[in-house]
Amino acid sequence: MPTINHNGLSVSVDDDGFLVDPGQWNDDVAMALATTEDIAELTEDHWKIMNYIRQYHAEFGVAPMVRKLCKETGFKLKEMYALFPSGPAKGACKVAGLEKPTGCV
Repeated sequence: MPTINHNGLSVSVDDDGFLVDPGQWNDDVAMALATTEDIAELTEDHWKIMNYIRQYHAEFGVAPMVRKLCKETGFKLKEMYALFPSGPAKGACKVAGLEKPTGCV
């Protein structure tokens, strides 16, 4: 099973780089996962999106659709891709510690 190693932290991920055990997620794990998405630093904007995704997922059991994510966080889709180059489905969900989405977020 693949692992991500960052600043002395080691976490198991699946073949797509998503956490095997989402219960391991914390701020340090988010930083480690961000490096796999070519994100050098997690900004307040990154955290706003990830916190919304995590809250929505906790409430509904799925990640929000992109339109809802943009509307609720105030970010335009172009801004989402600037923050998470692989997109809100793959990148933001991965860094937020969620499982790989089955469809569009």
